[in-house]
Amino acid sequence: MHLGLFMMPIHMPGRRLRDMLHEDTAKILLSERLGFAEAWVGEHFSATTEPLTSPLMFLASLLSLTSRIKLGTGVINLPNHHPAIVAGEVAQFDHMSNGRFLFGIGPGGLASDLELFGNQDPLLRGEKMLESIDIILKIWSQDPPYQIHGRYWDIDIRRSIVPSLGVGYLPKPLQQPHPPIAVSAMSPSSASVKTAAMRGWIPISANFIPADSVATHWEKHLEGCDEAGRRPNGAAWRVARNVVIAPTEAEAREHALDPNGSTYFYYRYLWEGMKNSGYTIAMRPDREMSDADVTIEGLIEHMVIYGTPTTVLDRLVAFREQVGPFGTLLLAAMDWTGVNEERERYGMAQLAERIMPAFSRHADAAMQV
Repeated sequence: MHLGLFMMPIHMPGRRLRDMLHEDTAKILLSERLGFAEAWVGEHFSATTEPLTSPLMFLASLLSLTSRIKLGTGVINLPNHHPAIVAGEVAQFDHMSNGRFLFGIGPGGLASDLELFGNQDPLLRGEKMLESIDIILKIWSQDPPYQIHGRYWDIDIRRSIVPSLGVGYLPKPLQQPHPPIAVSAMSPSSASVKTAAMRGWIPISANFIPADSVATHWEKHLEGCDEAGRRPNGAAWRVARNVVIAPTEAEAREHALDPNGSTYFYYRYLWEGMKNSGYTIAMRPDREMSDADVTIEGLIEHMVIYGTPTTVLDRLVAFREQVGPFGTLLLAAMDWTGVNEERERYGMAQLAERIMPAFSRHADAAMQV
């Protein structure tokens, strides 16, 4: 059992970009000091609350400051980019990181980004994502000439190749045949998880979905593995979750439900975003309930794991027994405005130093039964 950090990131409104970048850097440096195995960073172009437009550029700034932690894109939204640009930048970053890179991809989900790039049709967006990654993998698997033709993009280099000068050659990553590929999933019975299983990719289940939806992701993983003739691999499955830890149960609940706290803002922001994009089913605690019956407090009570170190351990064990044998817990990172920094630093340390060793022992024991 491993521990990682997942940052969209989501920050309180009105903050300076420079301050948010410094804060996000501090979180990943703290994660490495605490022994986190990996950190994932998202990509959004049109929200000041989700300010990282280039996860690769941000992660590159961390390479000389870290030595062990793996760095992942969570995710690059492939329909918004030309695949040759993604292939080249990812290959370069993989070399810069000396192979500490995890290549997270997705179709995009922020409504304003989808409008910005003209990718509002969910079916076409999914098709573009799969075509893009197929083109990227073909680029990495061959030398020129390149003649890769798709419905949305074409890669063509035939006339300008000079082998003796290296001209006309697209770069390949350090990790061979390519860096580990991961896909994010938030829908119940997500088709993305099945695709990931069939292709040997890493599934990442979102933190802001109910536990029963996370459980359907394991079911889709099993289904995809069965169709592809692959062995199920829970060890590769990442599951993200909000975790709030405090010295007492009352304090933990207070921190989780604090209307001025970062967890409360996080869920209010996401819920409003889901309503804006017309996809509230992903977050609703009960798929049959109406949006009018959903409260931020109810979302937090249903999806956030909070308590003392002892009760959080018990709840994580129960959660894993409910959803399936995931191999990495990804802690969702929160904004550090005001008292929130002290709260999250305490929670990260408690999770890494006190809870995860016992959680790992339980996971190992469960595998032997």
